[in-house]
Parts: sequence; C-alpha cells; structure tokens
Amino acid sequence: MGVTVRIPTPLRRMTGGANKVELEVADLSQMIDRLESDYPGFKERLIDEEGELRYFVNIYVNGEDIRFDHGWAPPSNPAMKLA
Repeated sequence: MGVTVRIPTPLRRMTGGANKVELEVADLSQMIDRLESDYPGFKERLIDEEGELRYFVNIYVNGEDIRFDHGWAPPSNPAMKLA
C-alpha cells in the first residue's frame, strides 16, 4: 500500500531535501527497511543497537504515537507519518 512518510528537518539531508517521500509498504518494518534501501544510513538514525525505536524518534499512524498504541506492528494504514 502507498504511504506518505513525512521527513523531519534534521533528516532531510538524507532525502535530498525532500520533506516527504511516498513508499509502497505493508507495515512499519517494511517502511524502515525501504527508507534504508532508498536512503542508506536512515535506519541507524531511527533504530538503536537493541533494535528499538530511538527515544527521540516519534512515529505516528493517523496522529497516534505507535509507542502507546500499536508498537512495531501498526495496522496497515496509508497515513503512516514519521516525525
């Protein structure tokens, strides 16, 4: 499914200045893997050495922070947003 990933200002240098990217992914894990594939080094800025989302990274699905609602497996949703 197509999702829009909004890229925060500190990470835009990795996307050539783009403030959002469109990806075809089914879940959050695929989204992060695809970002890493398209923009090498992206994953290490999101995920720590233990495989957890870094404490300063917030990911929202339909305005809901995944840490409190869905964890790493949010329901399929075209409105995934990285912030």
